Amino acid sequence: MCFRQVLIFGWALAATAAMAAVPPAPKLPADAYFLMDATTGQVLVDHNGDLALPPASLTKIMTSYVLAEEVEAGRASLDDMITVSRKAWSQNPTFNGSSLMWIEPGKQVSLADLERGIVISSGNDASVAVAEHLAGTEASFVDVMNQLASELGLTDTIFRNPHGLPHPEHRSTARDLAKLSAALINSYPEHYKIYKERSFTYNGIKQFNRNSLLRSDSTVDGLKTGYTSEAGYGLVASAQRDDMRLVSVVLGSASTRSRTSESSSLLNYGFRFFQNLRPLSAEVTLVEPKVWKGAADSVYAGVLKSIVLTVPRERSAADIEIITDEQLEAPLLRGDEIGMVRVVRGGELIYETPLVVLEDVPSGGFLKRLIDALILWFQNLAG
Repeated sequence: MCFRQVLIFGWALAATAAMAAVPPAPKLPADAYFLMDATTGQVLVDHNGDLALPPASLTKIMTSYVLAEEVEAGRASLDDMITVSRKAWSQNPTFNGSSLMWIEPGKQVSLADLERGIVISSGNDASVAVAEHLAGTEASFVDVMNQLASELGLTDTIFRNPHGLPHPEHRSTARDLAKLSAALINSYPEHYKIYKERSFTYNGIKQFNRNSLLRSDSTVDGLKTGYTSEAGYGLVASAQRDDMRLVSVVLGSASTRSRTSESSSLLNYGFRFFQNLRPLSAEVTLVEPKVWKGAADSVYAGVLKSIVLTVPRERSAADIEIITDEQLEAPLLRGDEIGMVRVVRGGELIYETPLVVLEDVPSGGFLKRLIDALILWFQNLAG
C-alpha cells in the first residue's frame, strides 16, 4: 500500500513571464547544428545531430581533454618541458597552410604553453608535441582519445589524429562534440578557463583566438573553431547566463561569419525560451514517514542528488508528488528506496527519481518490536 503527498513549488517560476508554446528552433544553412544544456544534458535543438562529419580542429577539444585528464590525474604536469620532435615541427609538410603554434625541433616548450597553443592558436604542431609527450607516439595518443570517446558515450566518433587534419576515417557528430564539450566544462573547469583567453603569444608571435563570439558576446567563454575545405567552417560555443549554461555546435557552415551568427542564433534561442529549474536539493528532508519496529518512529526521506531540469519558460507551477510505501519497517539504511518523487508540470510527468532514506533507522528494542507487531496485526485483521 502507498500514500501520496503533493507539494506545490509554484514559487520556482514566480519571476517568469507568461509565454505561449516554445516556437520552432531557428532553421540554419549549416550541415548540422545542435544545442544542449551543459548541466542537464537536455537537448534543445537537433538538426542532423548524429550525422558523421569531419570535425577539423574541433578535434582539439578532445586533445585538450586528454591533456587535462593526465594533468589532474598526476601523470603529467603543466611545468613539464617537452623537446619538440621533427614530426611536431611547424615546418612538417603535413602542416602546410594549417594553423600552427610555430614550435621548432630540438627546442623545449612547457606543457602549459602547448595547452594554450592547442586551445587558442589551434596549433597542429602543438597537438602532435602533446600527443608524443603524453603517450609516447601520436598513434598511442589517438588510442587514448578513442578510449575516452567510448567512455564518454561518443558513439559516432572516430579519431585518427590529434589535430583534425583530413583523414577518411576521422569523423564526429554535433551531438558527440556537444557531449565532449560539456564533459570538459564540468570535469576540468580550470583547464576550460583557457578557452576564453583571446590571444596567446609564443616566441614573439601573437595569435588571436578565432572564436569571435568571445568578442561579441560577454556571456560566451569557449570553446573552439575548426575549418578544412572538406569540413567547412565549424564552431563549438558555450555561454552561461544566470544559472544556465548552454553548448552549441555548428558544423559545415559556409564562412567564419556564418558560423558565428548561426551559433549566436542557437544560444539566444535557448536562453530566451528555456530555463533550468531546481525543484529538489540533495539531503533535504521532504517527508518523514512513519517507521514500524524501529529505534525511531519516523525516517528522514529525500533525494541524495540535487535535481536540475531544463524546461520551457512558461508560467505553470512545478508540482512535487511524493509517493511512499505505507508500511515501512526497520531496519532501514541510508539510500534504501522507499518510494518515488515525481515532478509534474502542467499535468505532465517531466521527471521521477526514487525517494530514499537519508539516515539509518536501526531496529528498536524487543518491546518496541513486539508492540508494533501487535498493532500491525490488529490493523491487518481489521482490513
